[in-house]
Amino acid sequence: MTRSSSPAILVVDDDPTVADVVRRYLERAGMTVELAADGDTALAAYAARPPDLVVLDLMLPGVDGLEVCRRMRQSSAELPIIMLTAMGEEIDRIVGLQLGADDYVTKPFSPRELVLRVQSVLRRTGAQPQQPKDLLHDGDLVVDPARRTATLSGSPLALTVREFDLLVALMSQPGVALKRPQLLDQVWGWTFGDQSTVTVHIRRLREKIEPDPANPSRIQTVWGIGYRYEPVAADA
Repeated sequence: MTRSSSPAILVVDDDPTVADVVRRYLERAGMTVELAADGDTALAAYAARPPDLVVLDLMLPGVDGLEVCRRMRQSSAELPIIMLTAMGEEIDRIVGLQLGADDYVTKPFSPRELVLRVQSVLRRTGAQPQQPKDLLHDGDLVVDPARRTATLSGSPLALTVREFDLLVALMSQPGVALKRPQLLDQVWGWTFGDQSTVTVHIRRLREKIEPDPANPSRIQTVWGIGYRYEPVAADA
């Protein structure tokens, strides 16, 4: 995906009023916006010209938002996806995060908040300088924060934006117990929020870097607190 001076955003929502408000706020923030009112149109638009980020409502006619998320994530691990969910859709929200969505905003929402979330995710995909520049090594796991690449046993890891940032946050502080609110702040830029977001992303990350995700050796749970990264390499 090539980043331009005007990020391209695909907004997928079947409510024309919501879609128009989101479009206008994003355009005021200097972004180019394409609208899609259903899942099929969204997938066609994505295939024709992959955007820099997708704002995706879960409740769509035809192909629903969860399936759209799944198909887009199959095509690209790096594509940033922000979900729009209703207040009572906690299960769908968790499923969406498990499918690889990077963030979510709950309806009814402030358009300004959504713009800030979009900007936050786009900044992270641009590799901002707050991340360490040196390579992070742990045995066969190598992470390059500057280039935003990660390999395991020499093979590239397909990590989402949030998974990558979460791994960097953990590996940068080996042996330190990090609280879930700390990780929400460091990775998502939230001073408050649903801490299950961290839990779901930790689970997905373990599935990609742990030999046995059910018995993780690298990302340890610190019960009642959060998580701690334990290097497996003796010299890490």
